[in-house]
Amino acid sequence: MDVDYAIVGGGPAGLAVAIEAAMHGKTAVVVERCRGPVDKACGEGLMPPGVARLRALGVEPPAWGCHPFTGIRYVDGDVIAEARFLEGPGLGIRRLALSEAMLARAAALGVTLYQGTEAMGFTEDAQGVTLETSRGPVRARWLVAADGLHSRVRKEAGIDATPAATPGGSSGRRLGIRRHFTVRPWSDKVEVWWGDGVEAYVTPVGPERVGVAFLWSGGKGDHEAFLQHFPALAAKLGPPESTVRGAGPFGVRVARRTRGRVLLVGDAAGYLDALTGEGLSLAFESAEALVAATLAGTPARYEADWARITRRHLLFTGLLLQVARRPWLRRRVVRALRRFPSGMEGFLAMNTGHWSPFRALPSVGAVGIGLLTG
Repeated sequence: MDVDYAIVGGGPAGLAVAIEAAMHGKTAVVVERCRGPVDKACGEGLMPPGVARLRALGVEPPAWGCHPFTGIRYVDGDVIAEARFLEGPGLGIRRLALSEAMLARAAALGVTLYQGTEAMGFTEDAQGVTLETSRGPVRARWLVAADGLHSRVRKEAGIDATPAATPGGSSGRRLGIRRHFTVRPWSDKVEVWWGDGVEAYVTPVGPERVGVAFLWSGGKGDHEAFLQHFPALAAKLGPPESTVRGAGPFGVRVARRTRGRVLLVGDAAGYLDALTGEGLSLAFESAEALVAATLAGTPARYEADWARITRRHLLFTGLLLQVARRPWLRRRVVRALRRFPSGMEGFLAMNTGHWSPFRALPSVGAVGIGLLTG
């Protein structure tokens, strides 16, 4: 089979590449070892830029599996700070619902979906790549690795990946687990419940459903045990409706995103942490950049674009990790954000790229003053 793009991995990043390619009149095959919609441990929050990108892809999530949210709320004991997105709402979306909608859009555009298919080795020459699969070989101009944090294609391409430095000097890399509960969302915001050594992320992902994800550093995790750290949160929840899924360890530093005709996207391209909730948005934006660069025949441009797309995310995530690992500092930050909600709005606007740092300086500066004055 001859196509323009052979994509290994049928998650959101791989499907976004396939949809982008098809929208530009190119052919793609997605090789995914699972059948049907693909589930994964995920906070399931799509920030406003990701919502806009999903709309541009023509993907329409089913109503049963999504719910809008207007901003972020931090809960640290009895201290609550919250702010809205200035550019419009985000979207909580059940991972299965997102996969279902993206698969339907890809199929409607003529993308070939090899589900229940193993990707094996590949060979490369000046004109393209031959990917061996359990359904037979696929010949493509470009091979896209969208096969996750522990990418097999990345390893076979000889691209180095190492654990990222752990901010704050804490031992152990970060891990995550997620479960859903049947309950009407009580808030129009994603809630981050801060605890010492663990955070809970509560996302509305349907008319009668919330997802609760925990992130922590090192060691074994237990969803029920973590929930006991937050009795006020546990009291709000209905019965569980999904099994516990885990992800990680996070913090993977990848040496490069391209090598010859092999390109990396999504988690395979490198990842720091899930605490800012931008993974899906970055995957969609990177997919757009990957297709644009390969259409122009300049894959090296994708490397530069990826660095530009992720620069702000890496900075903010690194800073927030430093705060999360220092309970005394975290409490001061949340109190300052409560005193100056416009400053929290400024941080959110910078994090999503809606405001430049210069535009946000006055409101963010107020938070700095709040930190100094206690």
